[in-house]
Amino acid sequence: MPSRWKCVCAYNGGSFDGWQSQPSQNGIQDVIEARLATMFGEPVRIHGSGRTDAGVHAYGQVFHFDAAWKHGAGKLVAAMRVGLPPAIQIKSAKPVSPDFHARFSATGKRYLYHIYQGHADPFTRPLVWMLERPRPLDIPAMRAAANLLVGRHDFAGFAADNGADMNDTVRDLRSVKIKTRGRSVRIDFEADGFLYKMVRSLVGALVSVGAGKLSLDDIETTLDRAKRTEAVQTAPPQGLFLERVFY
Repeated sequence: MPSRWKCVCAYNGGSFDGWQSQPSQNGIQDVIEARLATMFGEPVRIHGSGRTDAGVHAYGQVFHFDAAWKHGAGKLVAAMRVGLPPAIQIKSAKPVSPDFHARFSATGKRYLYHIYQGHADPFTRPLVWMLERPRPLDIPAMRAAANLLVGRHDFAGFAADNGADMNDTVRDLRSVKIKTRGRSVRIDFEADGFLYKMVRSLVGALVSVGAGKLSLDDIETTLDRAKRTEAVQTAPPQGLFLERVFY
C-alpha cells in the first residue's frame, strides 16, 4: 500500500523556471519528480504547498507524494538527494496521514525578503534586491506603512491578477517585521496565505514609501480601493525566500 510522505526542501531558484512543473521541464517540481520516477520506476506526482515564481528561493517549501517505501524516512531522504542538483536540497521526510495535503492543510506561511542598500558584492548580489540610492531608505516610514498593512484586508491592490486567486483576495496578514543590519534590510511577512506576487508587491510599496515616492495615505488608499495601480511596483524575485509553511 502506498504511504503519504510529507517532505521539506530548500532551493536556490535562480536557475529554475519556478516551482511548478513547466513545459521546459525546468521547474523544481519537474526535477524532484524525475528523481522520484527513477527511484520508484514509475511516475510520481508531488503536490507543493504553493507556487514560487522563477528566481524565487525557499528555505522550507513543503510537498507531499504517495508511494510505497519500506526503508524508513532517513533512507528516503538519502535516496531522494542522490542526483539532485546542488541548488535543491531535500531536508526531511516523514509519513503522514492520507488526508494531509501540502497545500490545503496549510494554516499559514512566512516569507522573507532581502534588500541591500548600496553596491553588493558578487556573492550577495544574486540573493538580494540591490538598491543604489544617494540616500538610505526611511526605515521608520516603512515600519509605519507596514503597520497599516497588518490585519485582515482585501489585498487586491497588492497582487498581480492570475485569474484564480482574484476570486477571493482577502487575506490575514499577521505580521510584517522590518529588520536592519548595516546596509542589509530584511522584511518578514507572515499570513494565512498570499496572493500571486503579493509579497513582492508589498515589498515594492514599502520600498517606495522608504524612498519618499509613496505616502502612508497612498498605502491606505490602495488598501481601501482594493485595486492595483501603477504606483505599486513589484520587487524583483531574487530577494524573496519562502521560509516556512505552518500546519
